[in-house]
Amino acid sequence: MVIMGAEAQSVAVAWQVYEITHRAIDLGYTGLVLFLPGLLFLLPAGHVADRYDRRLVILVCYLLQILCTLTLLIFALHGLRKVEPIFAVLFLIGSGRAFSGPASSALLPHLVDQEHFVNAITWGATVFQIANIAGPAVGGLLYTLPLPGRLYGAPMVFLFTLATGTGFVALIGSLHVRPGRMEHRAISVEVILAGFRYVWKSRVLLGSISLDLFVVLLGGATALMPIFAHDLLHTGPQGLGALRAAPAVGALAVSIWMTFRPVLRRPGVTMFIGVAVYGAATVVFGLSRSLPLSLATLLLVGASDMISVVIRSSMLQLATPASMRGRVSAVNSLFVGASNELGEFESGVTAQWWGATRAVLVGGLGALVITGIWSVLFPSIRAIDRLTGTSLMQVEEGQPQEG
Repeated sequence: MVIMGAEAQSVAVAWQVYEITHRAIDLGYTGLVLFLPGLLFLLPAGHVADRYDRRLVILVCYLLQILCTLTLLIFALHGLRKVEPIFAVLFLIGSGRAFSGPASSALLPHLVDQEHFVNAITWGATVFQIANIAGPAVGGLLYTLPLPGRLYGAPMVFLFTLATGTGFVALIGSLHVRPGRMEHRAISVEVILAGFRYVWKSRVLLGSISLDLFVVLLGGATALMPIFAHDLLHTGPQGLGALRAAPAVGALAVSIWMTFRPVLRRPGVTMFIGVAVYGAATVVFGLSRSLPLSLATLLLVGASDMISVVIRSSMLQLATPASMRGRVSAVNSLFVGASNELGEFESGVTAQWWGATRAVLVGGLGALVITGIWSVLFPSIRAIDRLTGTSLMQVEEGQPQEG
């Protein structure tokens, strides 16, 4: 539910910002201010996740995000017509995400046995995508409800987000798992840089994480969807909600399929194929002027991206020791944040220069080029035979993999 609320809020904020300024670059700035905290707090966030109670870290971070949503609600009720205060609140939301992301990722292996871990990742992705589908659709619907007075528009969306955030905090508070302190050393340069060193030495992790960074950085079109909905496809907030939900619908379909048919053999090759499809579908979306065709291409974008997400997330946890998961997850959060939020900024800037259509076309083609280069630079990923911790370690060490 909390993801649903966050996605609904993102639709409201994007539409609100574009209504205030009608500038593509301001949509890019919304992604930039969400990304910057992940860059600034990368090292302490990973150390906090390994040194302190990960459940408590998650609680504090989401309480901060609830306060931020309350602030956005106050702005909307008072008819704020400046984007700078909204950007300041988004920076605080990004700060909460910077610390909660590594803690959440590192907590999961304490909740699930290793033999069920890949399936748990897939089920988690399924639930996540259900929320991603419902969130933008609910956000667009609530934004256009014919409500009286100042509740019309963004305020109703923010009230919904407050409700989902409060419910999530209550659920996290009810967890009884106590993983304890995984890192006993005090904070130091050596300790906080350990995650970077581990990822740099691991060709599998470095290749898979950096692939996601550059492909989504170039190929992401999420920030430009208000422009496509408003100026090119001539639809309103509900159409924007449908566009934002379409990738999640495709991802949900694939994640459900993968819960019954998990990708256990040749995961690296499968990941490269999925990323290539992602880039090609992005190109078609940029060319489309039909809402049904745009929705269909975004379905394919989400479906192909989900294959990469499940495989990469499984590699990240299975190939990392428990004591390092917080810091390695923090490095991954930086790459993911760069590919999503910084990618939105890149999309806004290039759309300001070239127009939305050319920006998406160049991004999709660039994603295809990156996929081909990475498949050559990281042959160890293509060599992975099974998605297990043992197989991943054998690939890293250059040993024959067990059948």
